[in-house]
Amino acid sequence: MILTTIQLLQAQSGNGGGGGMSLLIMLVLMFVIMYFFMIRPQQKQQKKIQTFRNSLEPGMRVLTSGGIYGTIKDINQGETYVTIEIAKGVNVQVDRNNIFADSAQATEGQRK
Repeated sequence: MILTTIQLLQAQSGNGGGGGMSLLIMLVLMFVIMYFFMIRPQQKQQKKIQTFRNSLEPGMRVLTSGGIYGTIKDINQGETYVTIEIAKGVNVQVDRNNIFADSAQATEGQRK
């Protein structure tokens, strides 16, 4: 496959010399398309999740990345974990980066 591509490029460059430039334009165009359809939406999603994690408050119902629903009881400032109550009297410390979404939004997303 690679050998065939190299042979095609050599044949095009021998016929007019413009083949290399069109290949470069196609590669740049492919990168631009990948950026707008894959990289940029991923960055937007990560910013949205980070904003949500920074706005956490005690009393919020949340969903962890492990699929556990709970209510935030305590946010330890300066630490990376949050205390979540998953059942009456059962508290769990979860890393802040493992809190995925507001549980109300998560259940809405499952219904759609």
